[in-house]
Amino acid sequence: MNIKKILIATLAVTVFDAVIGGLTCGWLFNWVYKLEPTNVWKSMEAPGVMFYIGAIVLNAIFVLIYAWIHKGLPISKKLIKGLAYGLGVWALGILPGMFATHMFMTVACGVVVYWTISALIQVPLKGLITAAIIGE
Repeated sequence: MNIKKILIATLAVTVFDAVIGGLTCGWLFNWVYKLEPTNVWKSMEAPGVMFYIGAIVLNAIFVLIYAWIHKGLPISKKLIKGLAYGLGVWALGILPGMFATHMFMTVACGVVVYWTISALIQVPLKGLITAAIIGE
């Protein structure tokens, strides 16, 4: 396992997350956070340092798992393998979490739909970035 590639991939997907998050949640689709109930959101201008530390740790786990299992994925093209990995993470991680959020939390349905759809786009792209950097 190439630690340098893992670190580069981790930083790349973290920057990707930050840019996409800023453009979507922070600007283009920030209206979803004005759907009632709004009292569930913390007041925040920009994420703090702890947010980015957490993002780096979680993205490192995402990249490490890909590095461990990518050779066992039954797909020959590396970029498609990365997309498939991201889609699998979305299906096994995001969908159950969004279902639980909808069922057990006071969050607007529009927010849950937005998070689910945005993750359907973003997580496979993170897999693609990871696969492009990790390689075979």
